[in-house]
Amino acid sequence: MNFQEEQDTIIRSLTGTPRLLLHACCGPCSSACLERLCEYFDVTVCWYNPNIEPSEEYQKRLDNMKKLLETMPMTRTVSLMTCAYEPERFLSSCEGLENEKEGGQRCAVCFRLRLEETARLAKEGHYDFFTTTLTVSPHKNAPLINDIGQELAQTYGVRFLPSDFKKKNGFLRSIRLSEEYGLYRQNYCGCRFSLREQ
Repeated sequence: MNFQEEQDTIIRSLTGTPRLLLHACCGPCSSACLERLCEYFDVTVCWYNPNIEPSEEYQKRLDNMKKLLETMPMTRTVSLMTCAYEPERFLSSCEGLENEKEGGQRCAVCFRLRLEETARLAKEGHYDFFTTTLTVSPHKNAPLINDIGQELAQTYGVRFLPSDFKKKNGFLRSIRLSEEYGLYRQNYCGCRFSLREQ
């Protein structure tokens, strides 16, 4: 399935300007996604990343997310929803998967944890859609992320906006925008296990 084509089809069918809750993994990945989405949606960025360690790295990435929102010109105002930092929740959810390779079952658990909180908040806040920036990375499994999103949409009753943001040169665009706005680009996914592998 071409998730980007599916997103384009949904966008073409929109009337008005729906509200979108966008889970963001970091500023660099968010840049190209926001550039694309702000044309069609009122976007709130949902910063929920309990996987990121250590806490100094978490804060550095959050600061860069704020820097992006303050410096990048956008067609609409984008607000930021900062959720609680809960590394113990991530570690508890991954218990028994500590030795999984990057990209394996532990990552699927992490995707679900972050997307489920986004879906819950989207329902609570009466958003029309929710989605995530995670698919802009060539290292992330877009079909898996979209499957989880669609499943959670059924559970929470909020539409999931399918995506493969790396398409249409999305990943390359994120690199260029990061350079343009002086954003910190991390060299590991975020969790202690990906740092160990790095």
